[in-house]
Amino acid sequence: MTKFGVHDTPLQELFGDAAFEAFDDAGVGPDEVEALFFGNAMGGQTENVTHLGPQCATHVGMAGKPVQRYEDACATSANAFKNAVEAVESGRHDVVLVGGVERCTPETGKDTDEMTRIFASASHRQYEQPTGLTFPGVFALLTKRHMHEHGTTEEHLAEVAVKNHGHGSLNPKAHFGKETTVEEALDGPVVADPFRLMDCCPFSDGAAAVVLVSDDLADSFDAPVDVTGVGHATDIVPLADKETPHVTKAARDAASQAYDQAGVSAADVDFAEVHDCFTGAEVLASEALGLIEDGQGGVAAAEGRTSRDGDIPINASGGLKAKGHPIGATGAAQIVELTEQVRGEAGEHQLDGVSRGVAHNLGGDAATTVVSIMEARA
Repeated sequence: MTKFGVHDTPLQELFGDAAFEAFDDAGVGPDEVEALFFGNAMGGQTENVTHLGPQCATHVGMAGKPVQRYEDACATSANAFKNAVEAVESGRHDVVLVGGVERCTPETGKDTDEMTRIFASASHRQYEQPTGLTFPGVFALLTKRHMHEHGTTEEHLAEVAVKNHGHGSLNPKAHFGKETTVEEALDGPVVADPFRLMDCCPFSDGAAAVVLVSDDLADSFDAPVDVTGVGHATDIVPLADKETPHVTKAARDAASQAYDQAGVSAADVDFAEVHDCFTGAEVLASEALGLIEDGQGGVAAAEGRTSRDGDIPINASGGLKAKGHPIGATGAAQIVELTEQVRGEAGEHQLDGVSRGVAHNLGGDAATTVVSIMEARA
C-alpha cells in the first residue's frame, strides 16, 4: 500500500505504486497475473473518471486481461477482494491482482463540504439525502443509540481516538502520525453530537493492492497467508427502518459467515482491523464481530483491552481514524495489514505472537459489510 495522506498523483499512477509493490512482494510479473479485481468508489464524481479499471490495468502492464471495477461505498475494495476469492476458489483464475485507489483530499479540486456531499451520495436518495444527513450524522445516530442502551460515554469514544492515534504514530504509512490525549479529544469542536473532530477519520488519498493465488499454487510463493473465510452481508436501507441500528446487523451476519467458513469463532481471533470511520463505529464493530461483549465496546477501549498490548488488539495500523480513509483503497489496505501482521512484517507497529486476524470493512450507513479472516499457513 502507498502512504495514506495527500497525493497529487493521477489515480492510475497512484494505484500503480501499490500494484507494483504487490507484484514485487509476490515475485510475479503482470504477465503472470490473469485478472484485476479493482475498487474505486468516487472517481466519477471527484475526478470525472468512470472507466478507471482499464486505465489502471494498462498502467500496470495488464492490458488485455479482464478487469472489473467494484463500487460499494466504503466497502468497495473489500467487495472486490470477496469476488476475487470466489473467482479463484471456483477455478476460474489461479493468480489475480486485487486492490483499490481513491483521492478524496482537496487535490481533487473538491473542498471538504463538496467531498462530504459526495460521500453522502451513499445514503438513501429519497429519505436521507434531502434532510442533509451526512455520514458524521449517520454514525452519530447509531452511536447515540448505543450510548442510550449501554451507557457508553464521550470519554469512551475519546479513548478509542487516543488508542488509534497512538497506534498510527508507529505506522509510517498512516495519514496522521501524531498522538493525542483524552483531554484534547474532548476539547475539540463538535461535528455531530456526540462526535467531536478527533472522533472522525480524515479524507485521504491512497492505494492498496494484494496478489491472490489458488491454494494449489500457494506453497510456490514466499510466506503465503491463507484466506480462510470471507463473509458479505447487507442490511435494511434507509436507516430509519432498521429495528436495532446500533447492533449493525450486516456486520454480524458477515462475521458469522466468515467464522463458519474458517471453522473458528471470535475467541480464536488474535487481532482485528475494523472500519472506524468514527470512534463510535469501532465500538459497534468490536461488538458485532464478537470480539467484545455487547455494550462493552467503549469500556474495553478505556480499559486498554483493544490496545496493542491488550487481549484483543484492534486497529494496530491506526485504523481509518489515524491511518486514513481513501474510500476505494480502505478494504484492500486492511488485507495488506492482516498479511503483514501474520507474517511478522508490520515494522514498528507489529503485534506480538499473532497468527489469525479479522478485517471488517463497511459501506454506507452500515448497510454493506465484508468480513475477512486470514491466518498463517500451516
